[in-house]
Amino acid sequence: MSGRRVLEAGPITRATLALFAGASGDHNPIHLDPDVARSAGLDDVFAHGMLSMAYLGRLLTGWVPQERIRSFRVRFAALTPVHARPTCTGEVVHVTAEGVATVRLTVTLADGTVTLTGEAVIELPATPPQD
Repeated sequence: MSGRRVLEAGPITRATLALFAGASGDHNPIHLDPDVARSAGLDDVFAHGMLSMAYLGRLLTGWVPQERIRSFRVRFAALTPVHARPTCTGEVVHVTAEGVATVRLTVTLADGTVTLTGEAVIELPATPPQD
C-alpha cells in the first residue's frame, strides 16, 4: 500500500439526503426540510456527517479489502451543504515494520473547506520472504 487515493463524490442532492436518511435511519429534519434548517439559522439543509464518513469508507474499501481495515475514525469539522461536491482523500503517512499502515483521511469541498478529518489503520498483506 502506498501513496494517495482520491474519491470525488457526486453533488449532494436533496435526493441523496433523502436516500441516505432512509438507509441510515437518520431522518433528522435539519438534513431534509429547508424550513427547519432556516429556523435553525442556516441557509439550507446540509448533509449528514455520516454520509461523508460513508464516502471515506468507500474510498478505503476501493483501495484495500475490507478485512484489512483495523480501525477507521473521523472528526467532523464543518457542515457539507446541499449541492456540494466532496472530495475524499487518503494518504499513507506511516508504515510499520510489522506491516501496518496509517492512512490520513480528509474530506474537502471545492472552496477548500475541510469537513472531516480522520485516520485508518490498515494491515498490509504479508510479503513472502526474499531468497
